[in-house]
Amino acid sequence: MEFYAEWRLRGDSYNNGYGNGHTLSQSESVRECKKTVESENETCFEGKNGIKVKSIHNKNEKVYECFTEIKNNGTSDAYIELLSSFALKGLKADRIHRATAFWSAEGKLLSQDLTDMNMERSWANHGFRIEKFGQIGSMPVRKWFPFLVLENSVEKKFTGIQLYCASSWQIEIFRNTDDINVQGGLADRDFGNWTKKLTPGEKFKTPKAVIAEGSSLEEVCDLLVKAQKPRIAEVDKDLPVIFNEYCTTWGNPSIENLTKTAEKLDGSGVKYLVIDCGWYKPDGVENWFDAAGDWIPSKKLFPEGIKSAADMIRSHGLIPGIWFEFENVGTVAGAFNETDHVLKRDNYLVTVGARRFWDMRQKWVWNYLDEKVLGLLKECQMGYLKVDYNENIGQGVDGEESLGENLRECVCQSQEYFRHIAKEMPELVIENCASGGHRLEPSMMELVSQASFSDAHEAKDIPLVAANLHRLIRPEQSQIWAVLRADADIHRINFVLTSGFLGRLCLSGEIFDLADDKWNQALKAIDFYGKVSHIIKNGYTSLIQTNVKDYLNPEGWQIVLREYGNEALLIVHTFENADVQADVSKVLSELLSNWKLKETFGSELDGDFRGKVFWLSR
Repeated sequence: MEFYAEWRLRGDSYNNGYGNGHTLSQSESVRECKKTVESENETCFEGKNGIKVKSIHNKNEKVYECFTEIKNNGTSDAYIELLSSFALKGLKADRIHRATAFWSAEGKLLSQDLTDMNMERSWANHGFRIEKFGQIGSMPVRKWFPFLVLENSVEKKFTGIQLYCASSWQIEIFRNTDDINVQGGLADRDFGNWTKKLTPGEKFKTPKAVIAEGSSLEEVCDLLVKAQKPRIAEVDKDLPVIFNEYCTTWGNPSIENLTKTAEKLDGSGVKYLVIDCGWYKPDGVENWFDAAGDWIPSKKLFPEGIKSAADMIRSHGLIPGIWFEFENVGTVAGAFNETDHVLKRDNYLVTVGARRFWDMRQKWVWNYLDEKVLGLLKECQMGYLKVDYNENIGQGVDGEESLGENLRECVCQSQEYFRHIAKEMPELVIENCASGGHRLEPSMMELVSQASFSDAHEAKDIPLVAANLHRLIRPEQSQIWAVLRADADIHRINFVLTSGFLGRLCLSGEIFDLADDKWNQALKAIDFYGKVSHIIKNGYTSLIQTNVKDYLNPEGWQIVLREYGNEALLIVHTFENADVQADVSKVLSELLSNWKLKETFGSELDGDFRGKVFWLSR
């Protein structure tokens, strides 16, 4: 594996081998450059017209942290159309693993042999074979996560890559010999309408990428995930249980409902009670989605204000939390018509469904949010902030540079506002949500304590999605919905509660209507979760095994093993038509033969849609 850099200076010739239009890699800028430094931590190049490129690849513990810096040492402006965060050449691989993502179905693993992708080299070592994938806009996890693992099945070697980029990004695999090259970073001019102007003497630094090597898919994923360094609030470090009322009221919270919920939660072991969307709806507006942006508490829902509700929540020994979608505005909000302060493309307002987007580069916008968002958080002494984000900006926006570069700057300023909130309220727990998991990428995850794993609130595939995310984000940050319904049987109650052990346990639903046996089961889950949370936080997921293909109508079973020292959690779920005796029992028997059983929680695995957690020791 050799580190280098890919870039393209406007005006240079493109690659040959039929790649132009598919890739900007291997242009004249790279073919004709001179390597000036090659060391353990950096590789430097000098191009024409005074362009200098520095590829940084610092070995940090067990991973490489990579980024690229480019400087214009020439006497005239330079326009860069491609600049990789990382670039590797000389790789041997015959198989790749990617994580797919659509709404409410995040992280499904797609593993492909290069031969199945028509990616073997040509007979003459001529003509590029190219696989380029990525995402355009402000939701970095759409169709794909910014993640790739290359596998050399002959030598049992795996190379994993994760991009830290919350705007448009790309990863590109290409070859015209037996060896593989792979590069990635910001989406380039072809893919993301990105060009960066560099005046004489100006520098530009790319987003970061992290690269790990190992002997299995599980090992490199664990290394990549553990390389993420999130800002976790002190109060959240022991993984307390959350209650979010969204699946109780579906965007219609009220002081009456919250009071009943808080009374039920008093003394339960749950730490947070979060008021979700809809608390700001004007009279006569039923749709919470359209009303976001003005952030004026509803007099109908909260006659005495949000602070009174927060005080009530605290009186029951709970930390109050609240939902905002502060980067966007809805059609019903007055802020929707603040057209000087929302984003435009080609001088037209960027309107996507019921959303427009604040121009986070503007001081006016920050002042507005300081008053409406930060002001309310401080006034109510909120301890928890859920930040949602429910539409995608798209290709780019107007500004001083290219559409793609302007978009990158806007997203970076959104991230700066997250940092601003954390600085103003250091003890605040911040949750990252974007219609579920659309922003589950590392640079966003490092800004927050938790993240909503998905909008699969009550779906059959909750444990499947939750397990997928072990490869991509830290389970201690992955908040899993466990919606408790009065009409659910005890097996359904156990199914959703045991799913929560795949990350952060988040309760919802009309818990005040639950029969005693079902609420007692929830209390047992909360207690058991506290006993094993150190494994969830610090462990290594050594096994994710499932025979499920269809997430909408799952049939089969799933087993997840997370180990920590001499302990482990084994989390098992069955779905429809699970052949329990033939499949699950055999695998379980083999796994359990290596461990001693300490304690269990859940249902017996003797039917469809069952869940059980095993606490094991050696």
